[in-house]
Amino acid sequence: MALYPYTLQPVALNLTEAEFQQAQYELFTNASPNFGLSSLKTKEWIIIAIGIILAVAGLVFVSGYSTIIFWLMLVAVVIYLLVRTIGFKWYVKKEFEKQVAAQEMPDEMRQMKLGVQKHGLVMAMPSNQPDLMKSSQMRGMQMRAGATQQAVIPWTAIKSWDETDDYIFMMFEMKGQQGSQIVPKRLKAQKFPIDTVRQHLQEVVPIRGLQPENLQPPA
Repeated sequence: MALYPYTLQPVALNLTEAEFQQAQYELFTNASPNFGLSSLKTKEWIIIAIGIILAVAGLVFVSGYSTIIFWLMLVAVVIYLLVRTIGFKWYVKKEFEKQVAAQEMPDEMRQMKLGVQKHGLVMAMPSNQPDLMKSSQMRGMQMRAGATQQAVIPWTAIKSWDETDDYIFMMFEMKGQQGSQIVPKRLKAQKFPIDTVRQHLQEVVPIRGLQPENLQPPA
């Protein structure tokens, strides 16, 4: 196995509320279904084609006020395509934005530090934050005392992961407790080895894509 760079000390995450929402939006965009014309099924294309052929034939062979119905058929086709593509995309995006607006960033992410070691991802928190240590994100982890309390997510605990241009996302399970972690790629400027994280994730879960259904329900 090749040697990868690791961190000597955990690096401050400094995740903001705006970044938290942006990360979720990027993940949504990355995983959202295609709403373009290519998303239309064969049956839909056949119906659309029949409608267009009938409308054009009517405009060619019929004259006078009777052509209005054929113009309406063409307009109906255009409206359907707009609703089926742009309209659906707009609706899903609005619903997603409502969900994100109702969520708050977990408090532990405000003061968390991340490190990368061969055995896993290190999560460090100030030792004077007992409430944060009891959060759902940190339950089930073995904490090491000191000026900061540290927990390690073994790479083998990662169940699924994904990435966008700006973030890496991972879902893990430890001792029946489920959690997730966002890693901003901007940390690379602070010598945080993003490439090492990706390499280890690819080794344990070769296929990208968050799959929360693979996590076992907590006992």
